[in-house]
Amino acid sequence: MIPAADIESLPLPELALRLLADVRGGNQISVRSILMGMRPQSHMFGGAAQTYTQAQQERVADAWAWLESHALLAPSVVDPPTGKAQRVSELGEQLLRDPAATSRVWAQERLSGDLAAELASARANFDRGDYETAAFAAMKAVEVAVREASGLANDQLGVPLMRAAFNPSKNGPLCDHEAEGGEQQAIADLFAGAIGAYKNPASHRTVHYDDPMEAAEVIQLADLLLRIGKRARARTDTP
Repeated sequence: MIPAADIESLPLPELALRLLADVRGGNQISVRSILMGMRPQSHMFGGAAQTYTQAQQERVADAWAWLESHALLAPSVVDPPTGKAQRVSELGEQLLRDPAATSRVWAQERLSGDLAAELASARANFDRGDYETAAFAAMKAVEVAVREASGLANDQLGVPLMRAAFNPSKNGPLCDHEAEGGEQQAIADLFAGAIGAYKNPASHRTVHYDDPMEAAEVIQLADLLLRIGKRARARTDTP
């Protein structure tokens, strides 16, 4: 069993993965049996003499819940099924065999909150592991939203579209003219830079995203840009 000091100090995801490694190989594991073994009066768990406090038991229970919520545990199918026994899931086994795969779990954690509806395609591709398409779809959604909000012509594409929409010196339709000049230029640069870095390259050549975290962060960036764009559109719609 994990030492009491580690139970208190480890971040919850790390504690959860340590717990997953401890229970690997069992087909009838349950959080109840683990917590029963941690009760102070037993003083023994996993062959090591330890006393666990209620707070430490609760952290282990929280870690177990984290494993369940990330599909790293699944119901046991060993007879007779009790409905409560669990096993390490296929995804859990994959993570234990290949620690590098944990980056996908952390990336999914980044995208666990609400995202703009326009990013549904990007999220679906991310979930399938197609990170290149996910990043491209996210920035394409930004491009489409900016064009619609600005009313600029369909032949305006990519970086030039962003520059025209947010241009502080040429009355860009989405520029916040009440903001300070440097801020106006920074927003224009933010949109142009994001599209230039993450949408345009994938339009012209194959871009390999080996790191799911990077793809998740591109989607998050697109979500931020879409929110900024919606605020800009609201300004233009205000009489």
